[in-house]
Amino acid sequence: MSSIESCYNLMDFRALARRRLPRMIFDYLDGGADDEVTLQRNLDSFGGYQLLPRVLRDVGEIDLSTTVQGQAVDLPVLLSPTGQTRMFHPDGERAVARAAAQAGTIYALSSVSSTSIEETAQASDGPKWFQIYVWRDREVIKEFIARSRQSHYQALCLTVDLAVTGNRERDLRNGLTFPTALNARTLLDILCHPRWLMRYLTTPKVEIANVGAANDGQANRDSLLAYISAQFDPTVTWADGAWMVDQWRGPFLIKGIATVEDAVRAVEIGASGIILSNHGGRQLDYAPAALDILPEVVAAVGGRTEILIDGGVRRGTDVIKALALGATAVMMGRPYLYALAAGGEAGVRRMFDLLQAEMRRDMALLGCRKISDLSPDMLRHLE
Repeated sequence: MSSIESCYNLMDFRALARRRLPRMIFDYLDGGADDEVTLQRNLDSFGGYQLLPRVLRDVGEIDLSTTVQGQAVDLPVLLSPTGQTRMFHPDGERAVARAAAQAGTIYALSSVSSTSIEETAQASDGPKWFQIYVWRDREVIKEFIARSRQSHYQALCLTVDLAVTGNRERDLRNGLTFPTALNARTLLDILCHPRWLMRYLTTPKVEIANVGAANDGQANRDSLLAYISAQFDPTVTWADGAWMVDQWRGPFLIKGIATVEDAVRAVEIGASGIILSNHGGRQLDYAPAALDILPEVVAAVGGRTEILIDGGVRRGTDVIKALALGATAVMMGRPYLYALAAGGEAGVRRMFDLLQAEMRRDMALLGCRKISDLSPDMLRHLE
C-alpha cells in the first residue's frame, strides 16, 4: 500500500488522500463552486509566469526566513483556516498545529474548526492566528476575541467572502451531511474505506467545537452547508470590520479581498494585513485568482499593509513567484489537508519538508540567497 514516503510533491498527497477518504469526504475537501472555473484558475495562474534565473552567484547558503505581522517564520508559507479538519483525520487541528510549529510557521485556526481554540492552543506553542466571521450574534464575536486573547493567538483574521455559502455541487450530489451520515446512499463507499470508517467509529464525533449550537443536536439534523450558512450575517459592512479591528487591538488581517478597491478600504479601516483570496474557488465562481490581482494590489497599497495570497499554491516555484510579485507570504489550505488525510501529522510534516526542499533548490537555481532578493524583474508574464 502507498504511504507518505511515496509522496514526492504536494499533488502526490492528493492522490493518496483520494484513495483513503470516502468520496463524499474527499469531494468536500477537493471541490469548488459551480463549474469550478475559479478553482482551476487558482492553479493555472502560476503557470502564466516564467522564472528568469541569474547565474554565477553565490548561493551556498539559502535563507527562507521572513517576518509576517511581526512574527518571525522559517518559511513564508502559512496554513489557512479550514473547517472540520477532523473529517480527514481524527487528530485534526492538533496535528496540523504541531506540524506548523515544527516547520517554524503560522497556523490559522478556523471558527468552524473541529478542535476548540483552547485545545488547539494546548496542542502546540507555535504561532497561531484565529479566523473569524461576523456572526449574527455580536456577543459571539466578543467571546471569540476574548478566548483568542486568553489563549495567546497572535492575530485575528476576518474572512469576508462568505456572505452566503457558495454553490458546491459535489457536496449536494453526494448528500453530504454533518456529522457524516451512514445511510444506504453512502454506506457502500464508506465500507470500501475501512481505515477511515474505523477511525470515525472509534473517535469522538466531529463537531463545530467553538460554537455552542454544535452541541445541542442541531448539527445532527441539518446539512453541513445549511447549518453553517445560518450562522453568517449577510448584512455585514465595512463598519463592522472597523468595529472588530477596534475590539481586537492587535494584528488584524482581512481575508477574501479580490479587488484593488476593497484592498484600499481594508487599509483605511486599519487592517494590518490583507489576504487576497477567493476562498479556494469555493464561493463566487469566475472570481479572479489571487496571483492575477496581486501586482495591482501591491501597486495600490504595498508599503501600507502586508499582502498575502491564498489559493493554488502547490510548488516551491509558486511561492517564489508570489513573493517576487510583492507578497509578504502565501497561505495554503487543501495541500495540508491532503497530507493530513494521507498520513496524519507525519504527512503534514513531510509536506513541509518537501516544500522547503523545493524552495531551497529553486532559490539556488534562480540565483537568490534570501527572500528579500526576489523581485518582479525575475519573472516574465506570458500573454
